[in-house]
Amino acid sequence: MLTKAAKADALALAAIALWASLAALGVSLAHVPPFLLTGLGLLVGSVLALPLSRFKLSAWAVPWRTLAMGVYGLFGFHLLLFIALRTAPALKANLINYLWPLGMVVLAPLLLPGLRWRAAQVGAALLGFAGAAVVILGRSGWALDGGWHLGYALALGSALVWSTYSLATRRLPAFPTSAVGSFAAVSGLLSLACHALWEPSANLSARDLVLIAALGLGPLGGAFFLWDAALKAGDPRRIGLLAFLTPLLSTAVVIVVTGQPLSASLAVGGLMIVGAAFWGSRAP
Repeated sequence: MLTKAAKADALALAAIALWASLAALGVSLAHVPPFLLTGLGLLVGSVLALPLSRFKLSAWAVPWRTLAMGVYGLFGFHLLLFIALRTAPALKANLINYLWPLGMVVLAPLLLPGLRWRAAQVGAALLGFAGAAVVILGRSGWALDGGWHLGYALALGSALVWSTYSLATRRLPAFPTSAVGSFAAVSGLLSLACHALWEPSANLSARDLVLIAALGLGPLGGAFFLWDAALKAGDPRRIGLLAFLTPLLSTAVVIVVTGQPLSASLAVGGLMIVGAAFWGSRAP
C-alpha cells in the first residue's frame, strides 16, 4: 500500500514522463503552427475528463474563479512561452522557462499556509535548475546571447504562471481532477483563436492527426490530470524538485529517437538533477 507521499510522487513522475515525450512529438509535428498544435492537443486532452467523471458532464462544471485559474495556468503558460520562443533565442528562453520548478519550491511557503522554507529544499532546487541548465545549454555550447530580449521576460512570466497555478489550485475550493477537462477545453479554444489571428492556415495529414491525438492524450492532456492529482496528494515543494527531471528525460527521449550519442552534459546534468531530488526529498 503506497503512502500518500509515495502516491503523489508516482502521479507526478507519470506526468513528467508524459511531458518528456513532448519534444519528440514536437519534432515530428514541427511543421504545424504551435497555437494550432496546442489548441487541438488540449481539446483532445480535455476528452479524458469523460471517463474520469464517469461520463457526467456536470463534473466539468466549476466556479468561474476556479475555471479562470485553470485557464490562467494552461492557456497563459503556453501563450507566454510561445511568444517568448518567437522573440528570443529559443534555447535560452526555454531554460528561463524551466525556473518554474524552482518557483514552486520558493513560492510555496508564501502562497500556502503551513509550509516553511527549508534550506535543503531551496538548495536542492537551485542544484536542480543548474542541472537543467547543463542539460539544455550543454547540447549547443555555453555561449550566452549578449543582448536583451523581451522574450526572456515573457519566458520568466510563463514560468511564474505555471508555478503559481500549480500552487494556487491548493487554495481553491475543492474540485475534482476531472474538472481539468474544462480548463483544457477553454484553453484549447483560446489557442485556436490565437491560431486564427496570428498563424497561417495549415493542412494536416492523417499521420499528423494521429500524432496530435497522441499529444493530446499524453503531454497536453493526461499529464495535466496526473499533475493535478499529484498536487492534491503531496507536498508541492517535493513535487517541484521532481519536475526538474522533465528537461533531462525530454532530452534523453530526443537522443534515443534521433539516434544521437549520449553527451557528457546529459550525464552530468542528470546526476545533478537526480542528486537534487534525493537531497530535497530527505529534507524534514
